Amino acid sequence: MGNLDVALKNAMSIDGAIGAALVDYTSGMTLGVAGGTGEIDLTVAAAGNTDVVRAKLRTIEMLKLDDEIEDILITLGSQYHLIRPLSNRTGKGLFLYLMVSKSRANLAMARHQLRVIEETLEL
Repeated sequence: MGNLDVALKNAMSIDGAIGAALVDYTSGMTLGVAGGTGEIDLTVAAAGNTDVVRAKLRTIEMLKLDDEIEDILITLGSQYHLIRPLSNRTGKGLFLYLMVSKSRANLAMARHQLRVIEETLEL
């Protein structure tokens, strides 16, 4: 899991990062967590977003789209939540979850950096 620890550490180095996690969206189980706040249980937030991923995957299937999710953005009043399903063979069924502060993060850079982290993550 050394690679996972490095990936989560890299995610936390993204400007404005509040928390990061690797989540199994089939079970809702969090495989690794970094950061978070006293007010936000990152494990609960990450597990709750499994429903978002599953719903979008079902919608893509119902629409018979020959496509996949690159990332999902949830915009809150003070935060961005980024969900990036892993696309490599060993990462199927998993997603990276990143929470960043809206006032401190550059959304385009956060998305780019999360993509780079996903590409280098080996499980």
